[in-house]
Amino acid sequence: MVSVCFYFQVHQPPRLRKYSVFEIGHHNGYFDEHKNEAIIKKVTHKCYLPTNRIILDLINRTDGRFKVAYSMTGIVLEQLEKYAPEVIDSFKELADTGCVEILDETYHHTISYLYSKDEFKEQVELHNKKIKQLFNFKPKVFRNTELVYNNEIASFVEKMGYKGIIAEGADHILQWRSPNFLYKPKGLKNIKLLLKNYRLSDDIAFRFSEKSWKEFPLTAPKYAQWVSKINGNGNIVNLFMDYETFGEHQWEDKGIFEFLKHLPSEILKHKDNDFITPSEAINMYDAVAELDFPHYVSWADIERDLSAWLGNKMQQEAIKEIYLLEPSVKLSKNYALIDEWRKLQTSDHFYYMCTKWFNDGDVHKYFNPYDSPYEAFITYMNILNDFRIKANKLGEVNIIR
Repeated sequence: MVSVCFYFQVHQPPRLRKYSVFEIGHHNGYFDEHKNEAIIKKVTHKCYLPTNRIILDLINRTDGRFKVAYSMTGIVLEQLEKYAPEVIDSFKELADTGCVEILDETYHHTISYLYSKDEFKEQVELHNKKIKQLFNFKPKVFRNTELVYNNEIASFVEKMGYKGIIAEGADHILQWRSPNFLYKPKGLKNIKLLLKNYRLSDDIAFRFSEKSWKEFPLTAPKYAQWVSKINGNGNIVNLFMDYETFGEHQWEDKGIFEFLKHLPSEILKHKDNDFITPSEAINMYDAVAELDFPHYVSWADIERDLSAWLGNKMQQEAIKEIYLLEPSVKLSKNYALIDEWRKLQTSDHFYYMCTKWFNDGDVHKYFNPYDSPYEAFITYMNILNDFRIKANKLGEVNIIR
């Protein structure tokens, strides 16, 4: 038997406006609200609403046999509430089917665990509350930002009460093992590890419309055959990808929606195939072995490490400086200031500063709103310098009081 576990990441960062060095000290607004609104509305039209309609129709047409999971960052949910509330309603409708699981993560899509475990925990708790408020759902499975994972994170998350955690099925960790089983994180007993099958996931997310790919065009019957071949060689195929794959990264005119519409029925033609959520997978399958992740792994780029966010001196300096502000920011007890600080932690800001090239370069350019990573760094540091002045003032006021 082979179970297919679809998990979709829903995220849009709070984009910064170009902030001049001459604005430092004036505390002008940091975020480009016009651009944020325009992007949310564009992605709503191209991806969120049409894909949600398809997913709902597939659940109904299969009498609930088709199931999926979502992880929605707190900051995308905030933007949707503000600019496209109809998307929130459509996600609620999906959640009400009972065939959709919602996962927990950091509210602000940060790599805060690397710099402040207290801040990491607070952001996860904020996310948990947001999901409860909007969807009346308490997540039991955790995915860290960009699937950043190692043994230590698994241990920390287990202590927070989660029964499952998601990671990348990286070849250098798995070696001869298969990602198509559940595992136990090293030394832990109460949490299971679900690994992304990155080859089959990336066939949809990245290669679907690539005409030079030897498997182009990718059809639902062909893909279903690949999934079915895992019968006897695995228990579960974890297909993890950005939700924006559908309609935004892979455009409608390339056939991505038609592919999605036909995929479940093709997979279910094999009597031993089914669809399950991450929690169902944890309850259904035993872990086959313990897996050791001594170093950080992510789902980004060919290296699958932290270099997409911390690979150069600009990134390292920027992220170090934002976390150095934690004491003064939290001493202020100013909600708006703390919220700004957390939005400045969003991992995308550092991703835009990436200087990698060759295989990964085109990916970084595609998602980068700046003309260069150096422009991204200068903009961020101008904002950070202004924010530091404001945070220090508010922190001092709080201490005097």
